[in-house]
Amino acid sequence: MSKNIYVGNLAWSCTEGEIRSAFEAFGQVTSVKLVEDRETGRPRGFGFVEMDDAGAMEAIKNLDGKDFGGRNIKVNEAKPREERPRW
Repeated sequence: MSKNIYVGNLAWSCTEGEIRSAFEAFGQVTSVKLVEDRETGRPRGFGFVEMDDAGAMEAIKNLDGKDFGGRNIKVNEAKPREERPRW
């Protein structure tokens, strides 16, 4: 099984490669996706990492609140996206 991890408060200059490297220290990383603004294409400062269960728990425990690119990142298990009302 794999877990989806939310990574927030990222520096806008942060790359998917840098995130992958940091998380690979704790296990096999399946995917990294940094979220961009639909209008501007600029990074929104958060993303998601998918990795194996055991590695995910270690990564969350070791990386949450740590300095990454000059900012203290937020790392926790991603929650399923809530349905937003359509207008």
